[in-house]
Amino acid sequence: MTHSHASRTVRHPHHTAPAGRRTPGRRALAVGGAVTALALSLAACGGKDLEAKDSSGSGGGKGSLVVGSAGFTESQILSELYSGVLSKAGYKTTVKKVKNRELYEPELEKGRIDVVPEYAATMAEFLNAKKNGPKAKPVASSDADKTVEALRKLAGPRGLKVLEAGEAVDQNAFAVSKEYAKKHHLKTLSDLGKSKQSVTIAAGDECETRPFCRPGLEKTYGIDVKGIDPKGVGTSQSKQAVKDGKDQLVLTTTTDATLDQFGLVLLEDDKKLQNADNIVPVVNAKDAGGKKVAEALGKLTRTLTTKDLTELNRKVDQERQKPADVAEEYLKSKGLV
Repeated sequence: MTHSHASRTVRHPHHTAPAGRRTPGRRALAVGGAVTALALSLAACGGKDLEAKDSSGSGGGKGSLVVGSAGFTESQILSELYSGVLSKAGYKTTVKKVKNRELYEPELEKGRIDVVPEYAATMAEFLNAKKNGPKAKPVASSDADKTVEALRKLAGPRGLKVLEAGEAVDQNAFAVSKEYAKKHHLKTLSDLGKSKQSVTIAAGDECETRPFCRPGLEKTYGIDVKGIDPKGVGTSQSKQAVKDGKDQLVLTTTTDATLDQFGLVLLEDDKKLQNADNIVPVVNAKDAGGKKVAEALGKLTRTLTTKDLTELNRKVDQERQKPADVAEEYLKSKGLV
């Protein structure tokens, strides 16, 4: 899946944005604007006009809710999962696909979108930059609880409510070929640093300066980075370059479902260089801030794991199944619909 949190936005254009994946559009980076910002009603169980949305959606068992989806595979799957459990709870739901966070977050504040699946650290830094400027001191860290707390403080004044965060997480990650790992006895990024091997990283060109990419690998792990091969974040070209031995390390994500295809294996981020991008629902407090929405989404949040998410991504990216079908099958298998 090369989704790349485009919208996750990439780990935030952020100054602290992880390497390349999310920058206020992290995912966007990887996805490369392949997706248009058309508002496609992918899952509609009620294609009501957004302007005519029934604001009673927050309270009782009836009402309509618009679930926002960004332009990459994982976000589309999560949006369909959210739509499914909210439909089960009695809401008419519509999934609205929007290219990236810069476009959908204002819609969430205005109430034209009611719910979006988010990534805690990325969203926190996005709102941090929006409030305090692009050079604001980072508020996200590898501590999920503290990161969600920081996100809530930034989201509240904007009329947004941050619900319960789950264990499922999608972070920037680094992989090597299985042969390379075996040859140099690598299981963690610390192992790579200790091996004294000089590596070229297949990534986006922004890896050169992002604190979670080259600078962080050098400072935190002592890895000898020879250079960056700008083939993109988690792209097929990047993974192929590592498979072929042209490059030694590839920047991808923890839910990349295609690593096996290329004979690659993730190295554990044992010193927690990456931020806590746990998946968390963010809602418009006025229209979707009620207990019923929180309970419906909470059941899903407590069920979904990183491994589940990787497999769902694989079904869409490798098997070419539709996000809505994959989501429906998952929800049924877990007894959530």
